[in-house]
Amino acid sequence: MTISAEAADQARYEADPVTAWAQDVVAGKIVAGPHVRDAAARHLRDLEEGPARGLVWDLAAAKKVIGWFARNLRLNGGQFEGIPFVLHPSQAFRVGSLFGWKWKATGLRRFRRFYDEEGKGNGKSPMLGGIGLYLMVADGEARAEIYSAAAKKDQARILFQDAVAMVDQSPRLSRKIGQQGQNPVWQLTYKGKDGGTRFFKPIANEAKSGGQSGPRPHGALCDEVHEHPSRDTIDMLERGFKFRMQPLLCMATNSGSDRKSICWEEHQHAVRVAAGIIEDDTSFAFVCSLDEGDDWENDPSCWVKANPLLDVTISTEWLAAQVDQARKMPGKRNGIARLHFCEWTQAQTAAIKRESWLACRHDFDPRDMVEAGYPCFGGLDLSQTRDFSALTLLWLIDPTRDAERFAARTWFWTPKDTLLDRAATDQAPYDQWAREGHIEAVPGDRLKYAWLADAIARINAEFSPQVIGCDQYGLERLQEHLTDNGIVIPAEIHPQGFQKRILEKDPQAPEGQQEIYLWMPDSINKLEAAIYEERIGISFNPLLDSMAASVVYAENRTGHRMFDKPNAFGRIDGMVSLAMATGVALMRSPREDNQKRQDSYFRSMVTA
Repeated sequence: MTISAEAADQARYEADPVTAWAQDVVAGKIVAGPHVRDAAARHLRDLEEGPARGLVWDLAAAKKVIGWFARNLRLNGGQFEGIPFVLHPSQAFRVGSLFGWKWKATGLRRFRRFYDEEGKGNGKSPMLGGIGLYLMVADGEARAEIYSAAAKKDQARILFQDAVAMVDQSPRLSRKIGQQGQNPVWQLTYKGKDGGTRFFKPIANEAKSGGQSGPRPHGALCDEVHEHPSRDTIDMLERGFKFRMQPLLCMATNSGSDRKSICWEEHQHAVRVAAGIIEDDTSFAFVCSLDEGDDWENDPSCWVKANPLLDVTISTEWLAAQVDQARKMPGKRNGIARLHFCEWTQAQTAAIKRESWLACRHDFDPRDMVEAGYPCFGGLDLSQTRDFSALTLLWLIDPTRDAERFAARTWFWTPKDTLLDRAATDQAPYDQWAREGHIEAVPGDRLKYAWLADAIARINAEFSPQVIGCDQYGLERLQEHLTDNGIVIPAEIHPQGFQKRILEKDPQAPEGQQEIYLWMPDSINKLEAAIYEERIGISFNPLLDSMAASVVYAENRTGHRMFDKPNAFGRIDGMVSLAMATGVALMRSPREDNQKRQDSYFRSMVTA
């Protein structure tokens, strides 16, 4: 008997709803945004690679919790009143992931932090309320304390009231769970089999006014994180986790507008964890967003990326009305973009597409480049005393072809004594990357230029770059140490910012276009073209991956772009050195058509 495709899909979802959904997202059968695609790919990747890190996928545990929602919880309000809470496949993926992934050695849950960002109206508060009820009633934690948390108690009550309403609608839970208070209920209680009382209540960080202090949460549910003015509430709850074996912090939110907020910090961490830029086996991320180039004002096909429960909890017709308002009332546009399409208003978009960057990863041995005789060029970004210094070497491969191909490798140095502090501040595992050899941590709290000069001299001697483009900062000090040791490197100033340096003149060019410049905007253009055309192979380094994801641009009045370090999402020193290496290499490319002088686009750009 032939089984239909629909029946086969149903069987897959019945067997493992979490993995089936992840597979369909990765395969493109389910439309999702870039970070959700990353989360799905991470699940599939961990099924293969996780056991080596001590992880195990407990499918039975995942299905138990997913089924518990449908058996015990009822929704409330309007058309949903009294309906069993059957998790949407995207919600089953989230809930199943939280409870199904475990540590093999202990059997305890892997994830302790969950960040969920999606459009308004997609059921995030009821989902968190259901998780809280499960943690109180069915998780087996003695004297479990569950908190719905916010900066202000009125906000904390919103999610909590969803949980109360679900209890009211549930024949099973309403018999077992006690309620304290009326209009409003201020606490839910449940007596476990061990005789101890477990409770679920709203809480706010009122320590400054002598209120609640010292909670010992088994579950902490924080809704609308974009409204939290500081880390105080979440930090207060996480400090109490030390009393629990497998606590869970759930953060749910719409997108925000403030890049200096706790929500933006958690958003950035979640995006990087899902993408594999940062390895954090205790954090689970589900961040909805549109892809770059999606036009939500004119293309409804992309709406589901920010609204995974479209036509389930919110209708396409209702969302279309919001979009129509955004078109007709400019003052409402930012709010609609933020609340319904996960657009961080007042925030810049990362400049380098993640998929394009990953497509350029290429493991190679630089010594093979030397043996093959490929010409080598470099870029050196010298740091402030506590930052990263980066040296990139780039080899031109088959430079006489229509489009040059390159291979690039980057080295990093940074002070060792401040590494842990900066790792905590930047939320990046610099210490781990140093242990793995991706960063050279130099003893002391400042980067010693004598040490750096010796390291660069050794690399220079081994790979013999023809030119190393350098920024002006620190070069004189570095040269002093090189000279003291009798070392010469082919350093050449590569201007930073929008400054230009004349390399030579082309007498055959039209008058006014004869000067050939080296400057950062063109180096950035060359690097970007090589990445998007997959003409560059970039040796893997997790710090460089992180920097690529942090790049944003600033523009001058003529539209030329520069790296915007002050507004970058993180440190970008390695991307600066990579761009400089690309620029100095291509300005010296031996192609017969004189491509080093650029095409008509570049000529128009430098004379703008």
